[in-house]
Amino acid sequence: MAQAQPRLHPKPARSASGRERALLACGVAGPIVFVVAFLVEGATRPGYSALRHPVSSLALGEYGWTQRANFLLTGLLLLAFAVGSRPALRRAYAAGIWVPLLLGAVAVGLLGAGIFATDPVGDYPPGTAVPAPQTITGNLHDSFSALVFLGLPLACCVAGYRFARAGRRGLAVYSVATAVVFWVLFFLSSAGFSQQTALAPVGGLFQRLTLVVGLGWIGWLALHLLRGGAGAPSRTD
Repeated sequence: MAQAQPRLHPKPARSASGRERALLACGVAGPIVFVVAFLVEGATRPGYSALRHPVSSLALGEYGWTQRANFLLTGLLLLAFAVGSRPALRRAYAAGIWVPLLLGAVAVGLLGAGIFATDPVGDYPPGTAVPAPQTITGNLHDSFSALVFLGLPLACCVAGYRFARAGRRGLAVYSVATAVVFWVLFFLSSAGFSQQTALAPVGGLFQRLTLVVGLGWIGWLALHLLRGGAGAPSRTD
């Protein structure tokens, strides 16, 4: 008499550890901290115009340490999120290393922007010569900032590709659309900071919209991964 074969049950998908969830939560906290801080600072700093001046200019002047601290804190939070996003994306979407690497580049860009202050743009701080002379510190700030404004939309595009591969078309469209809107707004803000007549008065506004759109996507991605990539096919070992 043949013996009954034991049933084989697939192993349940691994869930995020407490450490991983804490790292992912940093991706929610970072964008909130950064945006709230620059909005409050921009609205209360004497002689500063949130419509006209870039966020980085808040790192200049007597109270510039607050924006520097904002850059550094947000950079550390997003660096932690980049680390936590690696296993979460691999588990939910079989994703590779590129999204975490690009998110890490954004974090490093913010840290560098906090260490090296920008050169003045426009007429802030009050009494600044227009155009202000360029410095090595200001050039280093711009170089690190480029990691933010290039790395973030690229991360959106790579993540969008992964979402599309997983059949999550809505998430893919949102991610790619974020990259497109981000680049358009960044172009408009750059034109404003170059003192283009029509856009100079609103360069700061366009930059703030750029950051809100891009950082909003990071915060959404962190929440999505905290929920286990809701609806995503999980990998089993």
